[in-house]
Amino acid sequence: MGAIRVTKRPDGVAVLTFDNPNGRVNILSPEVVEEFRGVIDDIERDPGVKACVLVSAKPDNFIAGADLKFFLSIRDPMVGERFSRAGHALLDRVAGSSKPTVAAIAGLALGGGMEVALACAYRLAADDPKVVLGLPEVQLGLLPAGGGTVRLSRLVGLPTALPMMLTGQRVRARKALKMGLVDALTSPGGIEETAIRTALGLVDGSIQRSERKRPWMERLLESPPGRNLLFRQARKSVLAKTRGLYPSPLSILDCVRTGYAKGPAAGYDRESVLFGQLVAGPECKALIGLFEATTELKKPLDATPPRPVGRLAVLGAGFMGSGIAAVSLELAPVVVRDLSQKALDGCARGVYSGLSKRVKSGAISRFERDRLFARLHLTQEAEALRRADLVIEAVFEDLELKRKVLAEVEALVPAECVFASNTSALPIASIAEKALHPERVLGMHYFSPVPKMPLLELVVAEKTAPWAVATARAFAVKQGKTAIVVEDGPGFYTTRILSPFLNEAVLLLEEGARMEALDGALKDFGYPVGPVTLLDEVGIDVGAHVAKELGPVYAHRGLGASDALPRLFEAGYQGRKNGRGFYLYPPRGKKGRKRPNAEVYGLLGGAPRRPVDRKAMAERLALLMANEAVHCLQEGVLSCPRDGDVGAVFGLGFPPFRGGPFRYLDALGARQAVDHYEALAKLHGQRFTPAPLLAEMAKNGKKFYEG
Repeated sequence: MGAIRVTKRPDGVAVLTFDNPNGRVNILSPEVVEEFRGVIDDIERDPGVKACVLVSAKPDNFIAGADLKFFLSIRDPMVGERFSRAGHALLDRVAGSSKPTVAAIAGLALGGGMEVALACAYRLAADDPKVVLGLPEVQLGLLPAGGGTVRLSRLVGLPTALPMMLTGQRVRARKALKMGLVDALTSPGGIEETAIRTALGLVDGSIQRSERKRPWMERLLESPPGRNLLFRQARKSVLAKTRGLYPSPLSILDCVRTGYAKGPAAGYDRESVLFGQLVAGPECKALIGLFEATTELKKPLDATPPRPVGRLAVLGAGFMGSGIAAVSLELAPVVVRDLSQKALDGCARGVYSGLSKRVKSGAISRFERDRLFARLHLTQEAEALRRADLVIEAVFEDLELKRKVLAEVEALVPAECVFASNTSALPIASIAEKALHPERVLGMHYFSPVPKMPLLELVVAEKTAPWAVATARAFAVKQGKTAIVVEDGPGFYTTRILSPFLNEAVLLLEEGARMEALDGALKDFGYPVGPVTLLDEVGIDVGAHVAKELGPVYAHRGLGASDALPRLFEAGYQGRKNGRGFYLYPPRGKKGRKRPNAEVYGLLGGAPRRPVDRKAMAERLALLMANEAVHCLQEGVLSCPRDGDVGAVFGLGFPPFRGGPFRYLDALGARQAVDHYEALAKLHGQRFTPAPLLAEMAKNGKKFYEG
């Protein structure tokens, strides 16, 4: 059975229905491209066909992009280049055909799917928030390879097209209409019939595409001098954001510039050449690997059925609690309990503001915003928790407080209600030590800010029941989270591997490194923020607390924490929250840049500042994080390297193009990595001793990801 069904109607319209028989989304594999080519051959030969309509049989996607598994298999750049050239040849035929083609877009039209639509004579989209269009290839280390860099720029204008391609920005139907990306909107239910009428109208001339009127500023920017300015600014922005670590944005700029300077054919040729290089490169493999991993993590762990959550209770109306409530309102009514009315009022404002931003983006209507907000119940009363199926506690990180809250909840809720603690470091077994039903207690460690951060660390204690895990995990997936399941223990996974990373940063400062140089070194390595800035963002008080909790646990491996953070906290330094940390910050509400706080150096021991090799600093921190990740895998905290890589990238900002700590070690090679650790251990101490599992892999020539 093929992926395209062809229906030739008596009125002369051929309807091509994309319907991938092997999955819930339509994708463009080499086989589908070849099938599509054969269909076009037939249509061009058939004098009875006057026009075509492209539709999807899938309920939520037109074409979701290319076959990523095929891309992962490519090692030779020429294979990728040939695939791109085949796509160009096919879509050029669609674009140049005397038989107009209408794309009927209901759902996702991404990557190659949007490039198919761009080649059509007319684009009709359903007026539905589920319609999303974009060229997100840059997020996978690639570029649009089916003519997208040329066609999109000419359709919507260079100032609009460049940000879409360079950031992977996606747009919804109404915005797409406004920018000229689609020609018309229609009701979702009858889109195929409307597309057929449109196709016939294009044939008889009763319907014509109306060219978008371009503002004078856009026309100016598309003149040769204006284009040069745009390209210079875009390149400068790309390098500022990526520090040159990601090759795909610069390759996209190269293709667009070539297409403008030398014509579409030259632009297409450049696309193919550069796509072949990118798809065979390591950055692409790492980024696609992460994407595939997040897709796998949306599937159930096993056959244990989750229990329905008809009502969620959140304890604590602070920043984290408000965020958890905000991402849950579409799933169930949410009760937020806090003893402070001020906190509850702040929660209400925050949730409503977030919903209003979604209205502005076109994701939901005003009616939907008001309906969702009405599902939020704010209270100071414990009685409101009685009917909850899932309780997520988000109170201060204090063991006795969390135990007290759990005891109060257990006195109110039924035995089948799951209790989750949003803790970043406290062992779940300790929280549940005196619980009546420890089998329904687990950890749901969200990351801040909750609506934006994709990761959830689901922490399972020895007594946690499988049904509780399945229930919490299914709810998290519906929230849009990528959930990794980790075993209980001090720091779990993410906090545990972050602690030695940040501690090493403090040790480097104590040795004489400058904080801005250290931050810059880690950003050059690929982290989004430097470790010193991160300490200020997290809060020196929080860092001191975690150091106190975790330092003694791993001191036997030389990972005992520096006492610098507790000393800084005692001296009144909290970080960004009070404007005084490693950096000094402008007062709230006032503009200005942070600047290094030289007073901190004195509190760190007063070592003279000296230049330290930036690469050496970055490797010390990254290798410590990776080594601790291997310990977690060896001890069973992690079930597989995939979860460790996803957790480090999406929770802690480990450089995505490196794929995570396990792919990073694979790229180094176990033998070379062990040699590096042993050299660092001689210089800096026992904490750099390679994990036994890694040492064993070095002996046997093994990798974390085989194949």
